[in-house]
Amino acid sequence: MTIQGWALILLFVGILLALTKPVGLWLHALYEGRRTPLHAVLGPVERGFYRLAGVDPDAEMGWRGYAVAMLAFNVALLLLTYAVLRLQGVLPINPMGFPGASEHLAFNTAISFTTNTNWQSYGGEATMSNLAQMLGLTIHNFLSAATGIALAFALFRGFARRSAAGIGNFWADLTRVTVYLLLPLCIAYALFLVASGVPQTLAGSVDIATLEGARQTLALGPVASQEAIKMLGTNGGGFFNANSAHPFENPTAVTNFVQMLSIFVIGFGLTWTFGKAVGNQRQGWAILSAMLVLFLVGVGVTYAQEAAGNPVLHGLGVAGGNMEGKEVRFGIAASSLFAVVTTAASCGAVNAMHDSFTALGGMIPLFNIQLGEVVVGGVGAGIYGFLLFAILAVFVAGLMVGRTPEYVGKKIEAREVKLAVLAIAILPLTILGMTAVAAVVEPGLAGPLNKGPHGFSEILYAFTSAVGNNGSAFAGLTANTPFYNAMLGIAMWLGRFFVIVPMLAIAGSLAAKKVTPVSAGSFPTTGPLWVGLLVGIILILGGLTFLPGLALGPIADHLMMTGGKLS
Repeated sequence: MTIQGWALILLFVGILLALTKPVGLWLHALYEGRRTPLHAVLGPVERGFYRLAGVDPDAEMGWRGYAVAMLAFNVALLLLTYAVLRLQGVLPINPMGFPGASEHLAFNTAISFTTNTNWQSYGGEATMSNLAQMLGLTIHNFLSAATGIALAFALFRGFARRSAAGIGNFWADLTRVTVYLLLPLCIAYALFLVASGVPQTLAGSVDIATLEGARQTLALGPVASQEAIKMLGTNGGGFFNANSAHPFENPTAVTNFVQMLSIFVIGFGLTWTFGKAVGNQRQGWAILSAMLVLFLVGVGVTYAQEAAGNPVLHGLGVAGGNMEGKEVRFGIAASSLFAVVTTAASCGAVNAMHDSFTALGGMIPLFNIQLGEVVVGGVGAGIYGFLLFAILAVFVAGLMVGRTPEYVGKKIEAREVKLAVLAIAILPLTILGMTAVAAVVEPGLAGPLNKGPHGFSEILYAFTSAVGNNGSAFAGLTANTPFYNAMLGIAMWLGRFFVIVPMLAIAGSLAAKKVTPVSAGSFPTTGPLWVGLLVGIILILGGLTFLPGLALGPIADHLMMTGGKLS
């Protein structure tokens, strides 16, 4: 580890903290439906959408109505994307003449982008036409991200409202987030990327002469526009198979740093918005503090392991840190930071191959996802995932002090606790259950590139990434098969919507309750004790649930490595 490496990490955190309040203020204006400086220009666009759809943005929805609207919208988008992918070969804007995707690949990809997972069982530049990238995939990057933020707003209203029947209007939340937040930011972001060297063209490729005099064909396309929302919307995926390790997606150290910032910035801002919404800014800072504790510990472990390198190689006289699978232009510190950021935020974009990390260095990104999108999480999904754990934490605290648990003025009763447990339990049940199946059946065992503990880690990481709606991979798994495309597609759907529906039920239940005044017997939920309890609950649940799987995979891999063996 170096001083420059730690300076990079501290600068990253410092800039994010400086951006938290400004971003949070903008999000809070959208949460309340207030006018912003962009309304003068974009207000007619917003109203036009409502007129075309026949939507009254002021009509309140109960949690069931909100859930039905959200599910219907996402199913419609899924079917549209499936059709575009299957018909790609006969649709226009296909300069490379790619055929339509197979049934199982189209199924997997349509679910992947609908659920904000963006898992890719294919190489984008060799599989997808420009139309498929734009209409089939990029549109999901905007709308799945906007859906996540809208759902966070709904849960905020559940905590903030008193004796209310509604938690907002899904169509209004979705439209405002898209029109006034994601689109303007992504236009500016895409222009920055183009100025930095990222392509933005409808051309399919360009032929060039190499320095050795050979001819080479370089894939091109509308990359910058997809890259911008890929990061801001914590979508992940990539126009190219190499993702953000590709120089056309991430050409410089500056773009790399900006990409990392853009993955976290909305998630940080939402913590401030939550505090503002419930009338106690310290509540938001407490959640952000817990997130930062988990994030910084993860960065420290990953950076230390990658900087230490592989003892097997050291024994062969190859000194230094682990540069396998990393871009020289980024190095160990920036690659380690990116890996933890992208998995702490359920983004899934990568600038290095996690399969080539050391055993424990690769375990931290895996464990981040297993914690359930709470170490900052995806846009919207992170904060509502964290609030589910907060409900369990105050329940535990209530048991210790012998009182009905309360959080931000709302009593947490049996209904909320049961729904929170249901939402949280779906992740480990699906991850471990599907991993177990894939680890014993022939189609599943045919996928990993490696055998032994590392091969098991590749399978475990794939299902963890799918259920956690992350989308990154260990890169050693052959996933474009009927078995993995079907299993991972189902896993992504369960991991997204079987968490969202119980969460919305909690929002509806809380909104109907009166506010309970804070008393001397109330458990404080803003100080260091609360932050420690919250972090402890998250780690204990994650550790106890996934420790056996981690022991069979990365921990066993690490023990073999320190013993001088390679799996």
